[in-house]
Amino acid sequence: MPEITDKTVEKIARLANLQLAPDESGRFSEQLEKILGYMHKLNQLDTTNVPQTAQARQGRNIWRADVVVPGLEREAVLAEAPDVQDYGFRVPRIIE
Repeated sequence: MPEITDKTVEKIARLANLQLAPDESGRFSEQLEKILGYMHKLNQLDTTNVPQTAQARQGRNIWRADVVVPGLEREAVLAEAPDVQDYGFRVPRIIE
């Protein structure tokens, strides 16, 4: 298995637009080497009789059903605003 070098880590960091401290590339190359070694061990496992799964944990739908409810009245909302213009909130300009 090819070794992950500091140069490889620096290239990956550049592609990911990350800035590494000088001591980080050596530490990350060791960590990536361990991760890839573990992945190599997993690839050697016989999984022919293991069923495929879409999710590791069987879950249930926790979302509630959509319910249509009336919204707030425009006049009531605009009455709470500090500044209103043409049926909307007026805010300070931030872009010239």
